[in-house]
Amino acid sequence: MYTVRDVFHLKFGKFQEAKALFDEAKSKEMFPDMSSLRILSDFTGHSYRLILEMDHNSLADYEKSMTEGMGKGDWKAWYEKFKPLVHDSYREILKKW
Repeated sequence: MYTVRDVFHLKFGKFQEAKALFDEAKSKEMFPDMSSLRILSDFTGHSYRLILEMDHNSLADYEKSMTEGMGKGDWKAWYEKFKPLVHDSYREILKKW
């Protein structure tokens, strides 16, 4: 089992816009695997972080969900609205034992 964590550092003052976009994406079920999706925000530490966590049985499952989910037109249009809100980001892939 793997947990994939995408951490987005948002530009100052852009958290509410980003949250609204993620609420929209969730309501339209735009994320590949809604059952394991966790959307987190920072409470302490580096401010204005939006963190997505999703669990996958294997790296092959992760790759499949990425290619299926991000290839859709709705996702691409949504992502174009999200990109200007982000300062930088990184991804962690963690293996559960």
